[in-house]
Amino acid sequence: MDIVVKGRKTEVPERFRKHVAEKLKLDKIQKFDGKVISLDVEVSKEPNPRQADRAARVEITLRSRGPVIRAEAAAGDPYAALDLATDKLDTQLRKEHDKRYSRRGNGRRSAAEVGEVVPDAASFNGDGELIPTEPEPSVPTTRIGSIEVQGEGPLVVREKTHVAAPMTLDQALYEMELVGHDFYLFVDSETKEPSVVYRRHAYDYGVIHLRTDPLASDGAGGAGGALGG
Repeated sequence: MDIVVKGRKTEVPERFRKHVAEKLKLDKIQKFDGKVISLDVEVSKEPNPRQADRAARVEITLRSRGPVIRAEAAAGDPYAALDLATDKLDTQLRKEHDKRYSRRGNGRRSAAEVGEVVPDAASFNGDGELIPTEPEPSVPTTRIGSIEVQGEGPLVVREKTHVAAPMTLDQALYEMELVGHDFYLFVDSETKEPSVVYRRHAYDYGVIHLRTDPLASDGAGGAGGALGG
């Protein structure tokens, strides 16, 4: 596999191409992901003199049989931008490697251990008969806004509000891969409704569209559980 270096509205000197080959060690990358298909490096230049400290931008795109990994950075010169982008790429590669390792069963418990580590798990005697459990005492319920809290709490609610421009599905997937998250909330530019893209277990993607329906029952619930599908 070769590293493809290209410039966008700028010339890429041979010296920089050699530096890219020295900086991006293919053997190191393949230790984290042995199924790499291609590795592209794109260099662009910001003509605005007011952004001299971010004039050079380097974007690294790694494609494999798994999700596409992108890392980009901007600095005063392309060499510094490449260093920053390479560090981001290493971080994302380690993260994806750890995910694959955990999916292979690291830390799984046997069925015999479930009753010891899972609260309220059913218990059976030596004859395979279910051991009845004593009913739990009732606990007080407190309502805070639209949320019901059982017991003493405490309840910590973290709330954030973001301003986002509508975008297409392809843009949302790109942003999700860029930040290295497993899901990305966005406003669909076609429907003007909130949607979520997420990474599935088989290295493909899913999308959930939310549609406002004033006639829907209050008890219909949200779509939070749909991410597991």
